[in-house]
Amino acid sequence: MLRVAVTAALRTVAVRSFAQMPAQQRVFAPLVVSAHKQMGQIRQYSAKAPLTKKTLEERIVLVLSLYDKIDAKKLTLDSDFTKDLGLDSLDHVEVVMAIEEEFGFEIPDGDADRFKTPRDIFQYIADKEDVFE
Repeated sequence: MLRVAVTAALRTVAVRSFAQMPAQQRVFAPLVVSAHKQMGQIRQYSAKAPLTKKTLEERIVLVLSLYDKIDAKKLTLDSDFTKDLGLDSLDHVEVVMAIEEEFGFEIPDGDADRFKTPRDIFQYIADKEDVFE
């Protein structure tokens, strides 16, 4: 019951000021403010920015170049992960996890196993996110 009331008060605090709240919700307002201070900043998400092929390529190359086992000088979209960049299977999994985190969706293991080059990742994300331009 208290959780429902606090949730309702949170929504109300976001929309109205304290003075505009109904009296029964004002009771929970200090609790909400206290909970807000304990939780820290609340994130508010908006729609994703549209992806273009150029930004998609830049983001993939950036994520891969930040991986400590990849030499940025050898990195191109056509570099083979094992032959050119020297990654093993564990490194491959970590790269896929970094890509998943960057783009905000999970890549099934069966699909991830087919990634041999950054271009494969590029094509997979372009197909999944409908990037055509």
